[in-house]
Amino acid sequence: MSLRKWTFALAGLLIAPLAGAQQDFSKVVIESQKVAEGVYMLTGAGGNMGASIGEDGVILIDDQFAELTPRIQEALTKLSPKPVRFVINTHWHFDHTGGNENLGKAGSIIVAHDNVRRRMSVASFNRFFNRETPASPRVALPVLTFDNNVTFHFNGDEIFVFHIANAHTDGDSLILFRNANVLHAGDIFFNGIYPFIDAGSGGSIDGMIAAADQVLPMLKPDTKVVPGHGPLGTATDLKAFRDMLIALRDNVAKLIREGKTLEEAIAATPTKDLDPVWGDGFLKPEQVVQMVYLDLKRTVK
Repeated sequence: MSLRKWTFALAGLLIAPLAGAQQDFSKVVIESQKVAEGVYMLTGAGGNMGASIGEDGVILIDDQFAELTPRIQEALTKLSPKPVRFVINTHWHFDHTGGNENLGKAGSIIVAHDNVRRRMSVASFNRFFNRETPASPRVALPVLTFDNNVTFHFNGDEIFVFHIANAHTDGDSLILFRNANVLHAGDIFFNGIYPFIDAGSGGSIDGMIAAADQVLPMLKPDTKVVPGHGPLGTATDLKAFRDMLIALRDNVAKLIREGKTLEEAIAATPTKDLDPVWGDGFLKPEQVVQMVYLDLKRTVK
């Protein structure tokens, strides 16, 4: 899926639930892309999925929406006849965990950071999108959780799943396929567009920057990076994303220090130099400024 097509798809998936509309998944196609031997990226609607395919079975990273589970299973069957033994959630958001219930009922073991289970266990309200998310049913909750990291020795690879503290949320996990030289970065990386940062779930722009700074030294020049949203990327793309976040943060922080109100900060268009590259996403530049302003207003003096 192209970046533009993906952007429009995500916009509809986010805006429709907020407006109380029923999302139409009928035209969504699950596409798979081979990233390395035994490692695939799958796209459809919502967060990008990853898959480890081999003799031990299938590990699926994220699972989009419940309505898409049959199509996701069909796409995986084309890659392997073996079952999905594990599902790893990169974080708790509905466009990454919506298939948990179906896959849990089918026998998959759901794995995530401790905070993912905690947040999915209760109803929540997102002020930025004015969206309420109900508590997940028990079968959709992760049954294996961890604090810092866990390693899967699976399909001939060493799959290192590690927690990044308070970046996109407070429960972010990244998945490094050490032998295949692939990283699934979840939503700490939006490739080519402005990200959503969930401050209500413990995220922050400073945390997103710190996450990229922590991860980049772990990567090789030829490491493939699966973003939470957007096309397959590289370490260079992740660095460009980090550099954009630094410029965005610094521009908005300067306006806060100058005493600008939120409305004045938006009017000052601090993203104008970044918009040509990053502004074609589902968040409008003024929404990005609002998101970052409200985040930084808590700490910048």
